[in-house]
Amino acid sequence: MKIRNLFNISLAVLLAANILSFSACDFGHNPQPDFLPARLLLSFEHLNNGEPLQYDTMRYVNAAGNHYLVNEIQYFISDVTLHYSDGKLQVLDGWQAIHYVDTDLPDTHFFNPPDTLKPGHVDKITFTFGISEDKNQSLMFVNPPERDMFWPEYMGGGYHYLKLNGKWLAADGVVKPFNFHLGIGQMYAGGGSNPDSIVGFIQNYFEITLPGSSFEVETGKAVQGEIQMNIENWFQHPHIYNHDAWGGDIMQRQAAMQLGCDNGKEDVFTFKLNP
Repeated sequence: MKIRNLFNISLAVLLAANILSFSACDFGHNPQPDFLPARLLLSFEHLNNGEPLQYDTMRYVNAAGNHYLVNEIQYFISDVTLHYSDGKLQVLDGWQAIHYVDTDLPDTHFFNPPDTLKPGHVDKITFTFGISEDKNQSLMFVNPPERDMFWPEYMGGGYHYLKLNGKWLAADGVVKPFNFHLGIGQMYAGGGSNPDSIVGFIQNYFEITLPGSSFEVETGKAVQGEIQMNIENWFQHPHIYNHDAWGGDIMQRQAAMQLGCDNGKEDVFTFKLNP
């Protein structure tokens, strides 16, 4: 509820700033502009089985039967793109459209790009989960928290796409930590995981099309939408992900990361248009 209130407050401040900026132009009795810019205001919500995610409590069971909890989630989305019915595309904020989300940092739960939206009908919103190869450059973030998402240079460099950290009750009855991390994958000679045997890299970022993300852009109106991450679906569609089978760390296990990427493309993300 606090995050939703903060979102509404930020929207009110943004709209008020727009009105004041246009009013300031009227001191010389110049005519008021006949439009205010349209904006897209996005928030992020993290759900499990349709309810807000609860952290640090062993209350969840995945499709493989693993009892688990979630401590924190951090990830990047980039290249948020509006697909208009006339075939035109609008990429929001170009190169700067790399947005970091951290469940521990409420300010990151909002993405309000400065772009003025083109009036018309938007059929869908797409974005890249993670960062594309041409943009995922090491050392481009110099300050935390984004800086701390670095992906080791010998494993491909750049930055993590996702850190989903938690614990699960293993088959031996011991509670163990898991780091469900996605980023650049590696190919190893001989099928091992020795860094000296890396022979190539695999770009694991992927595109998401948000279901139900069509809307009308009207001059002077802000569009509010909520991107929802459905945590349980990282572990069940189309592949059942078993923590007992893959263990706690998967950064050097492309097969495990591939399952995560396939599931992420399927139905992890949904969208809600707010009135």
